[in-house]
Amino acid sequence: MNTIIVSFSVLALLVLPAVGQDKKEEARVANAGTVISEIMNIPDNVPQDTIDKADCVVVLPSVLKLAFGIGGSYGRGVMTCRGGETFHGPWSAPTMMALEGGSFGLQLGGQATDFVLLLMSPKSASNILGSKVKLGGDISAAAGPVGRNASAETDASFRAEILSYSRARGLFAGISLAGSTLRPDNDANKKLYGKEVSAKDVVFNKAVPAPPSAKLLLSTLTKRSPKNVSK
Repeated sequence: MNTIIVSFSVLALLVLPAVGQDKKEEARVANAGTVISEIMNIPDNVPQDTIDKADCVVVLPSVLKLAFGIGGSYGRGVMTCRGGETFHGPWSAPTMMALEGGSFGLQLGGQATDFVLLLMSPKSASNILGSKVKLGGDISAAAGPVGRNASAETDASFRAEILSYSRARGLFAGISLAGSTLRPDNDANKKLYGKEVSAKDVVFNKAVPAPPSAKLLLSTLTKRSPKNVSK
């Protein structure tokens, strides 16, 4: 009897951490949905013609400034892309992402900040899903235009492969994340989906269905921008 009790205790210790990790990733996906829903309901948010031309969206809730280094920050979130080879299909299941480094923590007063990144070219989506990239280095990036009637087709925004936004202390604005890095978090994908699955397989190959925690994220994007109007 004691042997059986010990065996069940050991099994519980092995299983419970994994269950907790799954819940943590599901919470990140759900939080990303809350963030994008709230931001899309701000009067002066992302211009309609800008999000309608985006191939993918990255949402990073509550990015924190690190306790060490100057301006270094770290955050985790999700990325979803329009389906198909030309990015004109429905929004995909989310893949987990990680943002690291950069000096934007100082600009925002060192507090937790929500970020939304719009990927404006197929090249940026493919590069980010495949490996770590440096924003402003490997991929051109710029602060996104703000206001429903604003346009992405101006100056640096027109040339940038990624447009980035921040929300802190209730204020929503375009912000440059140049110098930071963005990478797929495949370990988090394994925890979320319960098996080894790459970011590219999640987004491009529909290897897994979207989890229930992604419902708000995907429904919000589908309602706000159901169709890609870029060429």
